[in-house]
Amino acid sequence: MPKYLIGLCAAVGFTATVALGSAFGQQDAAQKPGQNQPTQNQTTQAPSSGSAPQEAKIAEPEELVNDEGVPLYAVRDGKVDQGTYNGYRRYASSCHVCHGPDGLGSSFAPALTDSLKRMDYWQFTDVVTNGRTNMGATGDRVMPTFGTDPNVMSNLADIYRYLKARSDEKVGRGRPERFKSAS
Repeated sequence: MPKYLIGLCAAVGFTATVALGSAFGQQDAAQKPGQNQPTQNQTTQAPSSGSAPQEAKIAEPEELVNDEGVPLYAVRDGKVDQGTYNGYRRYASSCHVCHGPDGLGSSFAPALTDSLKRMDYWQFTDVVTNGRTNMGATGDRVMPTFGTDPNVMSNLADIYRYLKARSDEKVGRGRPERFKSAS
């Protein structure tokens, strides 16, 4: 299991098993220790939550996380790292039906490019894992739980990378190009 997934599982109270998704906890994601600490991999010295850019220095995919286990993206010459590219692919296969192409929202689901300006990684993980129901003027909005969907949960860090890069306006609309890693 990749290092960032082990960190994710431990940080949100999941029990890592052979099949990710079989023993997920219901811990409050908004109370993770150190989530508002500055990190050395960010392009600014802003907190890791909120609207601060979370672009990583160029590194190998396993290293594209900060000290708290928050996934970071890398963009070089308009191209993205493999994880962010994979996040685009997984978003397109599992999320765009409700949240629209490129995370721009729809008539019944919010624009995730806007949501990630206010939501940190741990809150994002909690909503995807446990779902959410919002009462609105036009009725209920329900985000289903994806905590047992291995296609989503095993790629959650990459989906977050892609959406955060879109939210920070570092990646444009459509399929991003990826740069080749220096391996």
